[in-house]
Amino acid sequence: MIQSKVEICGVNTSKLPLLKNAEKEELFKRIEDGDDSARKEYINGNLRLVLSVIKRFHSSNENVDDLFQIGCIGLIKAIDNFDSSLNVKFSTYAVPMIVGEIRRYLRDANSIRVSRSLKDTAYKAIYAKEHLTRVNSKEPTVNEIADEIGIPKEDIVYALDAIQVPMSLYEPVYTDGGDTLYVMDQISDKKNREEIWVEHISLSEAMKKLSDREYEIITLRFFEGKTQMEVANKIGISQAQVSRLEKNALKTMRMYLTA
Repeated sequence: MIQSKVEICGVNTSKLPLLKNAEKEELFKRIEDGDDSARKEYINGNLRLVLSVIKRFHSSNENVDDLFQIGCIGLIKAIDNFDSSLNVKFSTYAVPMIVGEIRRYLRDANSIRVSRSLKDTAYKAIYAKEHLTRVNSKEPTVNEIADEIGIPKEDIVYALDAIQVPMSLYEPVYTDGGDTLYVMDQISDKKNREEIWVEHISLSEAMKKLSDREYEIITLRFFEGKTQMEVANKIGISQAQVSRLEKNALKTMRMYLTA
């Protein structure tokens, strides 16, 4: 049982650090300035979050160490893509990404069983790739990853292919001026075409607080189901600008609705 296991992946879960809010804010400022030691400390300080998420999957028959490692990958992705300027707690942003990583892993594992040795090789390659990317500011080649972890490149390619999973909706595809665009931003939102949204009085009032351009973007995105690229082409601005205006508009509406 996950709840009774104290040591996971060599980590004593009973002694995991717990960061205070002020410490988290300070560490994230250092992370944004490129401080790798702060990034490692922030990861360690949020391992309790991974542990709490994997407890949800206690009914699965998967190895706890595997779930923890996959959860850590989700945590790292959340840290690397989190926008601290938004009025959202890191845990609120990170938990869905951690859960998503684990669910994709379980879905993939149920269809094709991958040996533990292959998984270990793939995890080492993934961590090495992220490390080399941060250090060299560019994506490493397979040969560079092989040199870093001391494993033949053929084994690395085979291992990565073995654990390949569908792309996450939260996978970043483009960054411009600090605004990250994700896969989910490229997908039309069909479900929000229901007229009940428009008829909802409080939502209508919140939309009155928007500028004309913000109002148009929210209408096109969530009532007409258009992607950010489609909106950008329609109103003649960049997709990054659409993303920025959309975030500001949603923030304004959220502040009005929660006031």
